[in-house]
Amino acid sequence: MGIKRYTANRDNVITNGYDYTLTTRGTGSNMGYADSLEVYSIYGQASASATGRSQELARTLVQFPITDIITDRTAEQVPASGSVSFYLRMFNVETAFTLPQNFTLNITAISRSWAEGTGLDMEEYTDIGTSNWAKADSTTSWTKVGGDYHTHSADYRYDVSFPNGYEDLEVDVSDIVEEWIAGTKTNYGFGVRLTSSQEAYYSASSGLDNGSIIFNPNGSTNTYFTKRFSARSSQYFFKRPVIEARWDSRKTDDRENFFYSSSVASATDNANTLYFYNYVRGRLRNLPGIATGLVQLSLYSGSSVPTGSKLLFSDGDFNVTGGYISTGIYTASVTVTAAAAPLQTLFDVWHNGASTPKQYFTGSIYPSKMPTFDGAPTFQRVTACKNLKKKYSRKDNSRFRFFVRDKNWSPTLYTIATANNPTEIVESASYEVVRIADNFKAIPYGTGSNYHTYLSYDVSGNYFDLDMSLLEAGYMYEIKLSYYNGSIGDWIEQPHTFKFRVEE
Repeated sequence: MGIKRYTANRDNVITNGYDYTLTTRGTGSNMGYADSLEVYSIYGQASASATGRSQELARTLVQFPITDIITDRTAEQVPASGSVSFYLRMFNVETAFTLPQNFTLNITAISRSWAEGTGLDMEEYTDIGTSNWAKADSTTSWTKVGGDYHTHSADYRYDVSFPNGYEDLEVDVSDIVEEWIAGTKTNYGFGVRLTSSQEAYYSASSGLDNGSIIFNPNGSTNTYFTKRFSARSSQYFFKRPVIEARWDSRKTDDRENFFYSSSVASATDNANTLYFYNYVRGRLRNLPGIATGLVQLSLYSGSSVPTGSKLLFSDGDFNVTGGYISTGIYTASVTVTAAAAPLQTLFDVWHNGASTPKQYFTGSIYPSKMPTFDGAPTFQRVTACKNLKKKYSRKDNSRFRFFVRDKNWSPTLYTIATANNPTEIVESASYEVVRIADNFKAIPYGTGSNYHTYLSYDVSGNYFDLDMSLLEAGYMYEIKLSYYNGSIGDWIEQPHTFKFRVEE
């Protein structure tokens, strides 16, 4: 499970725009309960003033429950800093208004606490309350009208371009989120606004703001009206603003696809990664005396049990040092060179490395030679989900396991009669979850730098874990899989899909 979402717990739109009379500004108006969020700039709509004071701006404020991220990190449900990325995601709302184009939004960390308020009116600005253009809450004014923000440094400002205007907003905000988590900065959320060069022009000889009008001599005399995003109160579950945590949660256990080293492969490709899962009474537990420390791995030969002395690794040692992954899970990488008569079975023994070692686990491995091809291979596979249920609850954290075989597989009678036919391991596989009713991608493929929708694999085949709270109840969904084909350098979506329903 390499993805979690944290929906905004507070949002609002603040504005100094005119109401329908073009004489009264909505500086005291509040839109904390509105179902959309707005950003705009209007220049000259009511420009009776010789100084060009007809500047109208709207900015969005949005805050997220960082304490929930801290709780999940403590519970090891979100990785430590440096192993996870946090993305701010906000979703476009289709409106009757003409969209601006070729504009850029600044996403800047807010530097003061603010109240959400209960206003709804985004047209005539009749709902007066806090926060608003002038005040952060009922008793505290902003230091500067339009909101207080951290200085425009790279750590606190993110710029997102909208060439067509209808794009969603998605930006990596890991730097500031990690500061909020660490407590080095206080979480007051983000302000979303046009760049100062695209907010409306206003210049005054004093060089100061004029009431609710922001001094902006480098501003624009063009109008950018209006960009809207879904708010946290939107009826559309997947359109609410979120911070999305993404990380590589893969466990690449090579026990089922363990290869002897080959001269055609690099040192990295020749290495095999093994995992040890310390389940105690059905729960993963850290090893006593090891905890989060180092563990040792040795290999033995044998027919049904380990026999003789430890086997010598390619680096000239008899032990390999393994590390801690998460509670109760340890891993180590080994490279093994085949003898003239390659061993059919290896046994991996995990121990503490002491002079009188304490052994924790013994597993079996059936290594093979690295495959080679006389031409570019074309892979055609058949995939089945081994444990798919018809329905799930949003409270479930579910694991989906897959059996993969070559489409042209021709098993012998013995293979058919064997209870545990081996599955093919797909080392680069990704999943997507789609809502069937409208083909909406609830969880799109994550095949970029975060690897957050990649499948893990172990001796039982490929799998991934899914937090069902990511999905809206009352709908059918289907899982789609794509496998990477290195011979063509692209992802190939598989023809088989797996459907299920989510309920409360």
